[in-house]
Amino acid sequence: MVERRSGWILFAAIMLGIAGVMRIFDAIWAFTYHGQLPANLEGAVFGHSLKTYGWVYIVVAAVLIICAGGVLTQSQAARWIGVAAGAVACISAVWWLPFYPIWSLTYVLFGALVIYALVAYGQRDDATV
Repeated sequence: MVERRSGWILFAAIMLGIAGVMRIFDAIWAFTYHGQLPANLEGAVFGHSLKTYGWVYIVVAAVLIICAGGVLTQSQAARWIGVAAGAVACISAVWWLPFYPIWSLTYVLFGALVIYALVAYGQRDDATV
């Protein structure tokens, strides 16, 4: 049981870390992109500047990477932030389903597995029966 638990927790931490690193790449892209922006970006949530999106991506990346480390140290706050991150990953991947069906379903699967790992096996060692 302990081996299964540690494997699932390691999987969740690795997936959260990878998601954080991918957000860093998104931030780099947002900071360095100088091409034509879509016209509908004016009404976007964070405004019309990609620099703003770059800073948002940096903050999200930091939260995900810190969360990955926290999951490995059995932090309950990191566990629930990871569950929320998995849920956001699942929901946001569904929006891309008509355009990238295989990738979207893969993201949904990985998000669901992170949620499962953290909910089923994320409790502290002293809380196990």
